[in-house]
Amino acid sequence: MKTLTFLLSTVIELYTMVLLLRVWMQWARCDFYNPFSQFVVKATQPIVGPLRRVLPAMGPLDSASLLIAFVLSFIKAILIFMVITFQPIIWISALLILLKTIGLMIFWVLLVMAIMSWVSQGRSPVEYVLMQLTEPLLRPIRSLLPAMGGIDFSPMILVLLLYVLNMGIAEVLQSTGDILLPGLWMAL
Repeated sequence: MKTLTFLLSTVIELYTMVLLLRVWMQWARCDFYNPFSQFVVKATQPIVGPLRRVLPAMGPLDSASLLIAFVLSFIKAILIFMVITFQPIIWISALLILLKTIGLMIFWVLLVMAIMSWVSQGRSPVEYVLMQLTEPLLRPIRSLLPAMGGIDFSPMILVLLLYVLNMGIAEVLQSTGDILLPGLWMAL
């Protein structure tokens, strides 16, 4: 049963990340004609397209993709807690799982961007989209940091901030998990 729960949880989290990438790409105004952007759009369009007709975008945010990502986080919360109930704790856990997934996605985008900067050195269309995604997050940090002789420490600062936020979310999830079923917060 743990193997099936892990597999389903991983698949849900990966697809949630793709949905959140779509939201993030629209917010950051990425080039949607890029091959990587086209992959994200084509992977999410069968689910997002019909919902978009009913639920319009809220300014720069793709509300349909965000709603589906929240629903998937809710399903993951139910799956992990193995409780089929609509108590407010599950809704809070689903929101925290969504926030944790957003942080994890930002971390992976930063890591892939750093590795690609060593390998492709700006020649990959995927690296271009990743730079477009991370620039709105890194720009405020760069404006606060003094010049460091050509070395950009802003991704490291952002990863450190994400780590601190993740620890805070894990503490909250632990306390909500202990209320429902002790010890299950670690499965997140």
